Amino acid sequence: MSLIRARALSVAYRGADGALHPVLRGIDLTLGSGDSLGLVGESGSGKTTLGRALLGHLRGGGVFTGGALQVAGIDVTDPVAVAASGLRGRVAAMAPQNPLAALTHHIAVGPQIEEILRLRGGLTHSEARQKALELMAETGLPDPAALSRRYPHQLSGGQRQRVVIAAALACDPQLLVLDEPTSALDKTTEAQVLDLVARLCAARGTALVLISHDLGVVARACRNILVLRAGAVVEQGETAEVLARPQADYTRDLLAAARGTGTARPAPPNPEPILAVKGLTFAWPGRTKGARTAIEGAAFTLAPGETLGIIGESGSGKSTLAALVAGLIAPDAGRVTLMGADLAPLATRRRIEDRRRIQMVFQDPLSSLNPRQRCGAAVMRPLQHFFGMSRAKARAEALALFARLGLDPALADRFPRQLSGGQQQRVAIARAFATRPDVLICDEITSALDAAVQVQVLDLLSRLQAETGCAVLMITHDLAVLRRMCPRFLVLERGRIVEQGLVAQALAAPKTPALRALVAASVTLAPEPSVPTPELEVTS
Repeated sequence: MSLIRARALSVAYRGADGALHPVLRGIDLTLGSGDSLGLVGESGSGKTTLGRALLGHLRGGGVFTGGALQVAGIDVTDPVAVAASGLRGRVAAMAPQNPLAALTHHIAVGPQIEEILRLRGGLTHSEARQKALELMAETGLPDPAALSRRYPHQLSGGQRQRVVIAAALACDPQLLVLDEPTSALDKTTEAQVLDLVARLCAARGTALVLISHDLGVVARACRNILVLRAGAVVEQGETAEVLARPQADYTRDLLAAARGTGTARPAPPNPEPILAVKGLTFAWPGRTKGARTAIEGAAFTLAPGETLGIIGESGSGKSTLAALVAGLIAPDAGRVTLMGADLAPLATRRRIEDRRRIQMVFQDPLSSLNPRQRCGAAVMRPLQHFFGMSRAKARAEALALFARLGLDPALADRFPRQLSGGQQQRVAIARAFATRPDVLICDEITSALDAAVQVQVLDLLSRLQAETGCAVLMITHDLAVLRRMCPRFLVLERGRIVEQGLVAQALAAPKTPALRALVAASVTLAPEPSVPTPELEVTS
């Protein structure tokens, strides 16, 4: 029996001018109970809109404009039927792409899961508490009892994502929709989460719809695949068959982009570092057990034009180290120097020129962009602030940056929430590029991007370095990105640098358990063979 039935489904969003702009066009889809489907396509192709539609929930201004869609026999295009059936939570649940926006910032994460269990699952307070801890443990969160008392901002991006997945699983739904569930996770945790979701869905007969730009993730987790482009289905079928023998040119392009990772160019020979980190140590204050060390004795250098990779499991301290270098938090010990001169611990105390020269692109673009500021204005602001440009000149430069990052100039007049996750990230990247930085800190900047756009962004970074000598700290969990961009890297484990060296040598023969685990858990598409029968390579 089919759990999902869609026939000629169409969705549009109403613009500021009142006109309807199509987002989904004539979607036909059938999925049985316990089956799995991967939705793939470039940013803005309609993947998330289709995922939300399965729960009868569209973004503001979204309307169903044609066709039919049923989930477990419920007409999800009818809001009355959706409300009466208790569809969301008990029948279908969704883990959205942006976990920070999905969680309530002033409530600890444990009580947020407990609330779902009480209101939708009918559990008592004590039952909900115990079940929430079990769910957090199942999704690989360390020390659930302690972590449940923390607030969303006190968790790493990967930990927040796992909390959201735990909340989605809380009431044992028949359909689980995961929107880029592993984009914020390192490869070890990604493998754990995908295997966990597969086990839970198999045990409960739960159908899975997985939205992802990572074809390797879909190959590992989904029996079926549906490829979207500009809101229309260009190809669908069994995952192994589609990826082995794609019929559509667009699918072949996605596969080529996923495989075409390239290799990192050597760092320019320059013995004088532009950035030096010496003995950085930082501990987050604890309310009950004292301070929790996040970074301990970190030391490294970065040369002009070099890209240094920083990898490690979620919660290993990667983003904390980046925040210390950027001056967003002050270290307990150690120092950061730029061109041999000490920088003030906090960016607010640094000279304006030093603030311009070190920029950061964050993992979560929506939380780093002002929700009340149009995207064009977000890119214009640093141009006006640092270079004194007129409004007209700043807008022209901002639109040029939009074009270089593959963004439609019309998006400059939209608010961040009106863009897809990938589009939001490219706006954040454009804003950082606008300052013409000497050091760019990239915290998982490609985690929300499809393979084709990821290649474009990484190529843009490479061109920027070649033109300006900009140095890059590249925080990533994607070993393909590491190979492409970083001649040299370091591995963090529990706040300490446990391994560093040349990427090519270290990945071929990792020395530490931390790096061996990351390499073993990577999910990749094998290079295209000489005969037209591509194979999938999955290691775990």
